[in-house]
Amino acid sequence: MEKEMVIVLDFGGQYNQLIARRVRECNVYCEVKPYTMSLDEIKAANPKGIIFTGGPNSVYLEESPHYDKAIFELGIPILGICYGSQLMAYELGGEVATAPVSEYGQTDVTADNEGSLLFEGVSQKSICWMSHTDYISKLPEGFRRTAWSDVCPNAAMECAERRLYATQFHPEVMHTREGMKMLSNFVYKVCGCKGDWQMASFVETTIRQLREKIGGGKVLCALSGGVDSSVAAVLLSKAVGKQLTCVFVDHGLLRKNEGDEVEAVFGPNGSYDLNFIRVNAQERFYSKLAGVEEPEAKRKIIGAEFIRVFEEEAKKIGAVDFLVQGTIYPDVIESGLGKSAVIKSHHNVGGLPDCVDFKEIVEPLRMLFKDEVRKAGLELGIPEYLVYRQPFPGPGLGIRIIGEVTAEKVRIVQDADYIYREEIAKAGVQGLGQYFAALTNMRSVGVMGDFRTYDYAIALRAVMTSDFMTAEAAPIPWEVLSKVTNRIVNEVKGVNRVLYDCTGKPPATIEFE
Repeated sequence: MEKEMVIVLDFGGQYNQLIARRVRECNVYCEVKPYTMSLDEIKAANPKGIIFTGGPNSVYLEESPHYDKAIFELGIPILGICYGSQLMAYELGGEVATAPVSEYGQTDVTADNEGSLLFEGVSQKSICWMSHTDYISKLPEGFRRTAWSDVCPNAAMECAERRLYATQFHPEVMHTREGMKMLSNFVYKVCGCKGDWQMASFVETTIRQLREKIGGGKVLCALSGGVDSSVAAVLLSKAVGKQLTCVFVDHGLLRKNEGDEVEAVFGPNGSYDLNFIRVNAQERFYSKLAGVEEPEAKRKIIGAEFIRVFEEEAKKIGAVDFLVQGTIYPDVIESGLGKSAVIKSHHNVGGLPDCVDFKEIVEPLRMLFKDEVRKAGLELGIPEYLVYRQPFPGPGLGIRIIGEVTAEKVRIVQDADYIYREEIAKAGVQGLGQYFAALTNMRSVGVMGDFRTYDYAIALRAVMTSDFMTAEAAPIPWEVLSKVTNRIVNEVKGVNRVLYDCTGKPPATIEFE
């Protein structure tokens, strides 16, 4: 059976992968492609639908990204979002201009949902997320207006006969309250998808494909203990067993006890048939980070030193046929697909291949999102505590320590974070996407007993999010925060103050650096 697919054409929008994520939530497979994908390639892919993303450009400028307007003659349903809606209007003879009033954030939108498949079942008045300085000032011939706001006369348009739809707002973000309903309508009612893409067969199919691809070859994997590399390692272990060697580099920037936990699962006493090597390189990393305060510099130092340590171990092993990477789909996109901005360095994509003697890279999770990786992990029988482990950045605590990283600061943030996670678990707080303790670079005066102190402040972070693209600060019960605070200032030497971060994303990031 041919797999149904929707293609997202990326015109530089920050929410490109989020659109794909939302389509997959409808059980329809979706991939993000650069807007440079040719018309012939689109025809060959035979998608059930196409979605144009937003983007930062003005469509009427010559240097802005455009697409061959023959795409509108393919008969494939198209949904344009933000810049994508303006591109559709512009290419089909409408007009786009600088808006008299820009719109940003949650906006009251009125929909003319009568007879519109896109707005079927959607409230006539709803809250949508706007982010634009241009607007569609004149609709193309054959289109009708289907939504508007106080300052945006054409917040949505459609030509149902040609199955062309557009929204100035972003239905993919959670701030658009009925956005998921709109995307579901597009996928099912406009594109006619059945929604039969499931994760259940992914594990079985991938193991079979890996076994066929690798044959009798030797495989090397950099294992971090995070869910991505863990699931990739177990897939390879199930496929080729002892042909796989996993190297776990403990850089001393892991959470408390985490190195030992990784070894317990994957080491000689663990459940998996693979060769496991643990490298304790804590002092090497602390030495390299001495005196470094700038976040991006720390990321690059940690990444470069990780490569050097891994390279030393790889040389001991000798030439291998395949190098495994736990690359997942957001890594692929954020590392430079199309023209989207690269937000940060230290992704799984790139880095290791130049320093290891191998023939080919294997990325079994390359097309999966994080929650899909977790589902695959459960299918593989990986322990739940590992599958649902809190997201953890590659540079580890190096970016949860503001300023210089030292062994003493690592000890402080490890102990504080351990207490925080322990009390959250005891209290049974639900609905948290991510939570952790960070060590600020602020020191302040405090009083403990009869003595004045001059110690650090710990910042606690907890967010609610479904996609990690946007997030809201979680309303942790005060009694829980109070208990965490009391324990940290009493049990963690070097801390006399605890703060709680109430900032959402945007404007803040989830991590501190």
